[in-house]
Amino acid sequence: MIKLIASDIDGTLVKDGEHHLNPEYFDVILKLRKKGIQFAAASGRQWASIEAVFEPIKEKIFYLSDNGSYLGCHGRNLFLNPIERDTAQELIKAIRQTPDLDILVGGPDVAYIESRNQEYINLLIHGYQFKVVQVEDISQVADQIIKISAYKPCRIQEATEGLMAQFGGKLKMAIAGDMWLDSMAPGVCKGHAIKTLQENLDIKPEETMAFGDQMNDMEMFERAYYSFAVANARDEVKKAARFQADSNEHDGVLKVLKQLL
Repeated sequence: MIKLIASDIDGTLVKDGEHHLNPEYFDVILKLRKKGIQFAAASGRQWASIEAVFEPIKEKIFYLSDNGSYLGCHGRNLFLNPIERDTAQELIKAIRQTPDLDILVGGPDVAYIESRNQEYINLLIHGYQFKVVQVEDISQVADQIIKISAYKPCRIQEATEGLMAQFGGKLKMAIAGDMWLDSMAPGVCKGHAIKTLQENLDIKPEETMAFGDQMNDMEMFERAYYSFAVANARDEVKKAARFQADSNEHDGVLKVLKQLL
């Protein structure tokens, strides 16, 4: 019997950077919950952005935000995985020195930026609906840092190969879509967050279903026997998944959840 469903958001439930979810999801998730099945939104987004997407049922789901650095529910965080301060400062400096990249520093409750790139700012605030604080010098942020992201409108993997080579041994780094390189504390990922949730809820991988489309979803699949790649997923992700769902544009995840009901 399925007891836990975890799903990525961007590219899996909605198009990248959007926040309007088919409202039928809310009804289906509530019906699944009545059957004892928990739902977790597992995303590189911050918790506030996840909450905006799932507003009508925000008190009924778990948030696995910032690629697993934050595990919580409405009103409180349950587990945080901060990055060591010196390493965070090194990475911020290196991103600044890499051409054409913007920086996002994620704290437990807000995201910090120093960019004046209005297109980037609009994407964060109006697209993802992040809670954003603009600062003069992002390296001086006193808050805990749970994630550092480098942003480029396209071809982020190619643009950040040097960063991944330099910091891959110090941090958990993951490409998310074509725009983001996310960096977390060592060992932190969506799969790690799901494992923590499973252990605390006494749920087995064989009782877990997961959906995703990008490389940062593959470790999540390792914690779920019922792993689904959506039809628009990267080829590597499709190979890692046991099953395939229809694309995000055709509500592939919703179709599977309705079959489960």
